[in-house]
Amino acid sequence: MTASCNKYYISAIIGFTFITLSGCAPVEREVPLATRIANATPAVAVTARGETAPVGTANADAADDPAIWRNAANPAQSLIVGTDKKAGLYVYGLDGKTRDFLDAGRVNNVDLRDDVVINGQKGILVAASDRNDLANAKVALFLLDPATAKLTALGKVDGGKGEAYGICLYRDAAATYAFIVLKDGTINQIALDTAGAAPTARIVRSMKLASQSEGCAADDRTGILYVAEEDAGLWRFDASATGSTTPVMIAAADGRNLVADAEGVAIAPIGEKDGYVLVSSQGDNAYVAYRLSDDSYAGRFRVGAGAIGGTEETDGIDLMLGDFGPAYPGGLFVAQDGHNAAAAQNFKLVAWDDIAKALGLR
Repeated sequence: MTASCNKYYISAIIGFTFITLSGCAPVEREVPLATRIANATPAVAVTARGETAPVGTANADAADDPAIWRNAANPAQSLIVGTDKKAGLYVYGLDGKTRDFLDAGRVNNVDLRDDVVINGQKGILVAASDRNDLANAKVALFLLDPATAKLTALGKVDGGKGEAYGICLYRDAAATYAFIVLKDGTINQIALDTAGAAPTARIVRSMKLASQSEGCAADDRTGILYVAEEDAGLWRFDASATGSTTPVMIAAADGRNLVADAEGVAIAPIGEKDGYVLVSSQGDNAYVAYRLSDDSYAGRFRVGAGAIGGTEETDGIDLMLGDFGPAYPGGLFVAQDGHNAAAAQNFKLVAWDDIAKALGLR
């Protein structure tokens, strides 16, 4: 979490007018946690059914963002890719055990897509926001082998000038794209070409939010991109490469439903257009769901301590519906845990069925 000025957060609440205030208003997370929780809309509690091994970087804010790959042929053998933003990428099984680690340096967020043509064959493409050069953002690309759970580096492509922060992938009939979110709120849409021996890319357009942003998720069905601006709230954009670059606010970080920082973003797609978008309400250790159909508020939940510990100060999240085996028959929600008892940070695994039941979602 950061201690940044909250100017734009105030302007967003009073109606999308971009104004400049003299001085800085206090941000939500400078208020004691107990007060933030007391002021926020009540959140129902769920518990995790699993967790990953801790990342290798101890005593640091290191684990950050997960991405889920579902094995349709053998759901219990699905995989989770997670970042240690100080060191590289981990691959975990659903049992939480480490299957692979690749030293990729400072990679912050991660996403993946299956059935992408990679060097002439279809495979699982993994993309991470690469912060090894803070002045020049890169998208680091990898191939995930589902049989061995091993990652192979494919190369890096240009992400624009600035510090790489968030990333999410999007696919339409024309191409596979990476949206890279720079720390200053710039969002570059990058058309990827991984068909040849080395990946190539081009920035097809840029969008801008007013302040520090990170988490994002794109809905391949509806062509909508969702981005969290930490002190302002959750926005959506047209994800088409030729679409409007004007953002539409879904929810302000009002200290009630959504408590700054607004962090990780994930989508629960249902049918052709319906479902939910979830965002990490980091300021009060909660998660908020909004309906995709009309952007309306659908509920809040926390991952509390049970047989496995709960989550606090979550950065990245991911969510995928479908069968993931006996423990997660309806889908899997994965959240970074910022305080994993005495161990290094890790990721907690929650059954979507538990979340949907607690919130009364269909």
